[in-house]
Amino acid sequence: MTPKEDKIALFIDCDNISHKAIKGIINELSNYGVVNIRRAYGNWTKDNLKNWEEKLLELAIKPIQQFDYSKHKNATDILMSIDAMDLLHTKQIDAFAFATSDSDFTPVVMRVQAEGIKVFGFGEKKTPKPFMVACSQFIFTEKLMGADDNSSEVSIIDEKKSGKEMREDEWLVNLLYTALEQTADEYGWGNLADIGTYINNSSSFSTVNYGYKKLSNLIKEIGLFDIHLDEQSKQMSIRKKVD
Repeated sequence: MTPKEDKIALFIDCDNISHKAIKGIINELSNYGVVNIRRAYGNWTKDNLKNWEEKLLELAIKPIQQFDYSKHKNATDILMSIDAMDLLHTKQIDAFAFATSDSDFTPVVMRVQAEGIKVFGFGEKKTPKPFMVACSQFIFTEKLMGADDNSSEVSIIDEKKSGKEMREDEWLVNLLYTALEQTADEYGWGNLADIGTYINNSSSFSTVNYGYKKLSNLIKEIGLFDIHLDEQSKQMSIRKKVD
């Protein structure tokens, strides 16, 4: 089971994130700890942010006003970055989360990680890869909009990748094989918990992006591994299938 972080600070770039995804984002972060700092940035005088108002009240998110000082510069991005750095040096934060599809935050994410602090990223599938790979874990917001506005729960949208689709994903297959190789015993068996830890420490991978809540479910579906479940400990081990 993934260890929980005590305190998580969430920064939301409302110009680049849909209000429909925010409940799912907070719900996902709650699996890792308490999101006790929630800030949403934008120019709240603009009509395009009106849909956010209800979400701010419902989810206890603090709106941060930032006027547009120039047509060609995003002052919101700058303020978010400054506030993140302030928190980094003045508060005891166990993890940061950035909800944005803007790659301009990549240096901020790298700076936070340099302090040994985990960074969760959330953004649309169009998010530039440099920002995605800079995060400890990155989740597509399209996968977190599965509940209607009246529901207290937000479920992951059930669009699971098939085993065939995942086997054709060269990046995913290489990641899983490498994680197994790095954690396997002399007989080629690797404990799934150790494999998950290796993956979390070495990539921005999330099972959510493939439609699965747990790594074990993805492993069963992809069909690349022999699987052994210890009846007493309930721990799963896998090894690479031999052709």
